[in-house]
Amino acid sequence: MSDLSRRKLIVTGLAVTAGVSGLGVVARIAQKYGMIPPDHGGIYGLGETLTYASQRLLTKHSLAREFPRRQISNPPFANEMPPLTEAFKRLQAGGFADWRLSVNGMVDRPASFSLAQLQSYPSRSQITHLACEEGWSYIAEWIGVPLSHILDVVGIHPQAKYIVYFSIDPDWWDSIDMGDALHPQTYLAYGMNGGELSVGNGGPLRMRVPRQLGYKSVKFITHLTVTDSLKGFGRGLGSASPEGGYAWYAGI
Repeated sequence: MSDLSRRKLIVTGLAVTAGVSGLGVVARIAQKYGMIPPDHGGIYGLGETLTYASQRLLTKHSLAREFPRRQISNPPFANEMPPLTEAFKRLQAGGFADWRLSVNGMVDRPASFSLAQLQSYPSRSQITHLACEEGWSYIAEWIGVPLSHILDVVGIHPQAKYIVYFSIDPDWWDSIDMGDALHPQTYLAYGMNGGELSVGNGGPLRMRVPRQLGYKSVKFITHLTVTDSLKGFGRGLGSASPEGGYAWYAGI
């Protein structure tokens, strides 16, 4: 049996089980295959489990659609931002020369990267659609270094499950699983439409996760933590906390 047929069989089994025996049994099946999302304990947790497990089984290696250059939105939309912090303003005044991306957690070589260092690595570009949960969207070219390359540089541990990424805004963070972290279209973006990434669009450094809704593409990234659990991280914009926030998995 092919891998695709096997995945379809499992997904069909999950859906049938949900209809016949209830979502509780689905959760146990998903757990067997390691497909329990961090927010499975919330009010919508069992439904989130079914969604996450189904998408991971059927779209594990899928790519977000890429567009021809003529379809780039003009101008790209820059949504409302929180007030810039004094720390950000100081870094901006210095041309972001002192901006750093630190990486720690379950890695062999914790590191701190300047923008110049990130830009020295092999760059990639993609023209993809950013869909916001608020209902607006645009198409833009994103330029940056694949997150997978940075994870190779620091050497992630085999048991790592998640990448938690933090904005310079202390209340703004999110996380993705290793499937999205190692996906070839997941970038640390520092450029847009042939130029620098503007502050309005998340510059100088933004996470870009084109297979998920816009809130996963957090702006002003300064720190990454590699971990095997999201317990203890508190609440972020797209927090997996059952007390609130968006759903942890926002696949599209």
